[in-house]
Amino acid sequence: MPNADLAAQRALLKLAETDRRADAAAHQRDALPEIGVIADGMRRIAELREKAALSEVEVGDIDSAARKLDGEIDSVRARADRDKERLAAGAGTPKEMENLQHEILSLARRQETLEDEALELMERRESAAGGLDAVRGDLSDLTAQVDAATVRRNDQWADIDAELARFTLQRAAVVAEIPADVMAIYERVRGAGKVAAAVLQGDRCGACGLSLDRASFEEIRAAAADTVPRCPECGALLVRNP
Repeated sequence: MPNADLAAQRALLKLAETDRRADAAAHQRDALPEIGVIADGMRRIAELREKAALSEVEVGDIDSAARKLDGEIDSVRARADRDKERLAAGAGTPKEMENLQHEILSLARRQETLEDEALELMERRESAAGGLDAVRGDLSDLTAQVDAATVRRNDQWADIDAELARFTLQRAAVVAEIPADVMAIYERVRGAGKVAAAVLQGDRCGACGLSLDRASFEEIRAAAADTVPRCPECGALLVRNP
């Protein structure tokens, strides 16, 4: 059993409490609800951005097709106007005039077909643009939510980090009161993820909560006051007179 005076043993308990509170603060830092909100929000933002990009391409393709169609309509209309002018002027043989009339009718049917296609494109664009506006609205709302959650997270992180810094200072001051060999045992037990120091409550270890066997309990009870026994179950340093 390592040795430590009563003041050092009390410092051990204070160290264990400081470490417990620091561990709780660190866990709280990693488990803030805002962290999940931000992570989920960023995933959804990425999805919405991809969806918006696809919608923008769709609207762009429709606009390009509409411009091409408008150009074709203008070309058909201009050709029909020229044919009408030639027909009105009567400059040509009867056969040529008859052909012009047929062509004018054909161009009129072609223009009607193209204008129907243009109207369909306009309706498609309206639908696609509406979908794009909806995605952009969702993206704007979600970005605002993530930004707000980020501010809340950072504010809480700042408070927790300040608390952890205080615990670090407190820990350094307490460690200075504990013998090095006792601290080495403490750090080994704590490094294994266990409570490294606790009060012996009757025959029960305050770290793991288990009762000591009779032989171990009698050995600890008979030990000198400046010895620091250990729990035979979990290895924690036990303080008998806190």
